[in-house]
Amino acid sequence: MTDYLWNQLRSEAMATASAEPLLADYLSSTIIGCNSLIQSLAQLLAVKLAASDLSVSALRELFYTSYESSPEVQSAIQLDLSAIIERDPASRGVVNPFLNYKGFHALEAYRVTHLLWMNGRRALASHLQGRISEVFAADIHPAAVIGHGVFFDHGTGIVIGETTVISNHVSILQDVTLGGTGKLSGDRHPKIGAGVLIGAGAKVLGNIRVGEGAKIGAGSVVLKEVPAHTTVVGVPAQPVGRPSTIEPALEMDQHFDDNGEGG
Repeated sequence: MTDYLWNQLRSEAMATASAEPLLADYLSSTIIGCNSLIQSLAQLLAVKLAASDLSVSALRELFYTSYESSPEVQSAIQLDLSAIIERDPASRGVVNPFLNYKGFHALEAYRVTHLLWMNGRRALASHLQGRISEVFAADIHPAAVIGHGVFFDHGTGIVIGETTVISNHVSILQDVTLGGTGKLSGDRHPKIGAGVLIGAGAKVLGNIRVGEGAKIGAGSVVLKEVPAHTTVVGVPAQPVGRPSTIEPALEMDQHFDDNGEGG
């Protein structure tokens, strides 16, 4: 998968550079002149996140060495990018989401903050968290645990708390909060099962589990456990039926029937 994605990315970047000269230098420095997917991603994120206290060169080195140190994160990056291509018809190939989807950027930058957090470099992890939130409008605590094949559609306004756990192949739309319910300490954030689809504006609050293959309707407020393969909607959210597929995250279908049947 690595070679295929990287070769496809470079091929699309070269075609785009030829068709749009104004982007040629940018594409050359960000993709065409790089040697690997992780080197390209490190360069891209470094440029986007650089600030007076975080230079491009320092960030590029930090991101690249962090990715290089973790085969698990490298695999997650590939699967996250593949998830966008497979689930979003607006992606139109690889180069567009790679360069322009801030949900993807926020997620892959978070993966570095998580590695820093787990290695005891929590001051830097928290500092980067703030910068990622400022630039990409998604606030993901470095201690949160996020699986692979995850798609943040649009990404704006996503908030993910410290003790959140998100399993593999989950899709989350804009303005979703996975948060706590007050001043409780300890394990206080949601646990999201594999294949879950969370609609735009939904709030999932507290140390509750959303079972695998569940679907949460847009604008819902979820305050209690959601059984696997169940569709919930409303404020507070209530079951209205079952999704029409085993993993609704893969289909991105946010409709549900008025009679409570299907997805």
